[in-house]
Amino acid sequence: MATIVLGAQWGDEGKGKIVDVLSDGIQLCCRAQGGHNAGHTIVKNGKTFDVHILPSGVLSEGCVNLIGSGCVVYVPGLFMEIATIENHGIDLTNRVLVSDRCHVDLDLHSKVDGLEEVELGNAKVGTTGKGIGPTYSTKAARSGIRMSEIFDKARFDDKLRHLAQGYKKRYGDLLQYDPEEEIARFDEYRPKLETYVVDQVPLIESAVAGNVRMLVEGANALMLDIDNGTYPFVTSSNTGLGGIFTGLHLNPRKIQETIGVVKAYTTRVGSGPFPSEQINKIGDTLQEVGHEFGVTTGRRRRCGWLDLVVVKFSNSINWYDAINLTKLDILDDFEEIQVATAYEHKGNVLTSFPADLGVLEELTVKYETLPGWKSNTAGLKKWEELPVNARKYVEYIEKFVGVRIKYIGTGPGRESMIIR
Repeated sequence: MATIVLGAQWGDEGKGKIVDVLSDGIQLCCRAQGGHNAGHTIVKNGKTFDVHILPSGVLSEGCVNLIGSGCVVYVPGLFMEIATIENHGIDLTNRVLVSDRCHVDLDLHSKVDGLEEVELGNAKVGTTGKGIGPTYSTKAARSGIRMSEIFDKARFDDKLRHLAQGYKKRYGDLLQYDPEEEIARFDEYRPKLETYVVDQVPLIESAVAGNVRMLVEGANALMLDIDNGTYPFVTSSNTGLGGIFTGLHLNPRKIQETIGVVKAYTTRVGSGPFPSEQINKIGDTLQEVGHEFGVTTGRRRRCGWLDLVVVKFSNSINWYDAINLTKLDILDDFEEIQVATAYEHKGNVLTSFPADLGVLEELTVKYETLPGWKSNTAGLKKWEELPVNARKYVEYIEKFVGVRIKYIGTGPGRESMIIR
């Protein structure tokens, strides 16, 4: 049976921690979509680890980690992450696998990513600049390169040159890129990759048949989903439940639990709509106390109150069995806490999160004000230890969204977790 962990907001909710907590005894930990634009921070045994393309199960002894078919892989970044983890004394021999159906994120794609953002000007998406969007674009245009094709040198070289030629026609001298240099680098990567690349279909099939305990780690979050998020200010993959099945070929009848990860307030990196954003002292306090900087880019995160319209919308698409509420302790010093509970547009209360960016720009957010608890919750491990108003805050969210909050994060370490 598989447990699925998904981000319920705009990412950076703290998915890596719950995956690390749940990975004890897990035999197979998987990523289904996205690339090294994702960033998960895990604190384990007093050490802080940042992973980007690797599943968080790399920190659990004996757990095999699969980068699934829906992912895009930047090969030098993969090698760098593996080396970083192993330099901490963690053996990853035979514990990292990459689907041969993954598409290859090239340095060429990163160059194009930057040029596309420049083209957009003030309407830029605010991407990580990692080449993720252009890689998914070439995948959709059927001109991309799969991991399996790396091992056919003639085919790989020809496809890469063809891609570069096409981009050169579009960008001219603005594209500073030599395909022969990247081809030479892949000549070095090719023999190293052989031990990692596998056909995931029989792997997943055998895991299901053998009742292997699986944990699936979503990247990014629902509001960045290419179909359901704040398009075009989204990532380029399906970050919700649907992307898990297309990216991993899981049996949908073998899902034990789907967990939505929700930060106790809201953050967002990059451009795009953010209805409950607080561009004031409240936002600054959340940013500073919560240490809200992007794991992958280091960018300062935009901060605001918890938006339950977003969380409820997310649940309508991902159908969570349980919620992991993270970073509750960051709210400890607030006298009052506001929660977004409705959107109003031209006198009408909206029934869901709107797709229209124009509506998002014009709407008014309705808030419910709840009392704070003005008490230190950092490191608490039992529900009964939480202040009364902290428990009321959790219960209010549960009632509004209609999903039980099973896990509550009270600090960065894996031990700082209340399990109800």
